[in-house]
Amino acid sequence: MEIRGIVLPEREERTFWVDGEVLRTDPVPGAERVVDGGWLLPGLVDVHTHPGTEEFTAPFSDEVLRRHLVEHRDAGVLLVRTPGTAVRVPGWVDEDPELPRVRSAGRWLATPGRFLPGFGRDVSEAEVVAAAVEEARASSGWCKVIADWKHADPALPLDVFTELVEAVHAIGGRVAAHCQTADGSRNAVLAGVDSLEHGMHLDPALLDRMAAQGTAFVPTLSVFGAGVERRRAERPSARRDWWLSGWEGLLPNVRAAHEAGVTVLAGTDSFPCGTVAGEVEWLLQAGLPAEAALGAASWAARSWLGLPGLVDGAPADLVAYDTDPTADPGSLAHPSRIILRGRVIA
Repeated sequence: MEIRGIVLPEREERTFWVDGEVLRTDPVPGAERVVDGGWLLPGLVDVHTHPGTEEFTAPFSDEVLRRHLVEHRDAGVLLVRTPGTAVRVPGWVDEDPELPRVRSAGRWLATPGRFLPGFGRDVSEAEVVAAAVEEARASSGWCKVIADWKHADPALPLDVFTELVEAVHAIGGRVAAHCQTADGSRNAVLAGVDSLEHGMHLDPALLDRMAAQGTAFVPTLSVFGAGVERRRAERPSARRDWWLSGWEGLLPNVRAAHEAGVTVLAGTDSFPCGTVAGEVEWLLQAGLPAEAALGAASWAARSWLGLPGLVDGAPADLVAYDTDPTADPGSLAHPSRIILRGRVIA
């Protein structure tokens, strides 16, 4: 098949031909043109999604997992990262050509008091380093650590965190950290994690360090933004006030992170799946330039996860739009064509 359009972010008109599951720039005689004009993006990316269950009390389900991944795919999200699941992502996911590509982080790793008991992999502080290495080896090279949980409780100690990151990096793995408290975010950054998830109460003084060491920021604004009014309606309490103050600082921190050179990425952490376009809208509200906000859910995210953009030899995963989504962000949720692994999905 043949694909022609204006490629983002380069803004150059290019023509590609699909060779199996790969894009090529050498013409293929007689190929059917399936995209003729418009705007071409590498497949969209959600770097923080938890397919397979919609409630903490619900068991992980292969059926729900497949439904969630199809929801992502049908929205043009052709690559997802699952930073923690109740069980490891089953192998059949990578073998199904109709599903998005998945980068997993194994099971959540939670030390005592820092997660819902039994939902992730419960380990002691003495066991968490070895467990992190094990999960990274058993997944896509990632592991996910719960750095903090309740607002008034202590975060995972810095010395343990540092040892964990060094051990995972020694085997070529990467570490994602759930952080919502100031201490949890501080310890995660000082330990050198690869991605800071949520980052409520993140001290902006740490942003330069994050940029220098390559710690990405995945603020998951969608899930917090959806809960703001409910939180405000709650009775005043220390927990409510802590949550709201974290939210009030989150959007300014996202903008400051981008300005400091931190890689800001789009992750939803919410349901239904396939709503990363809404996260891009939140990144725009936070003050990111349109191209940076869109890249956070497309080419920048793919590069961060080790995949190229729309170039010769790249995976044939792309979405096409009738209008420029940097100028018309609302169009991001309505691709005119979706191609996954060289197959037309829609």
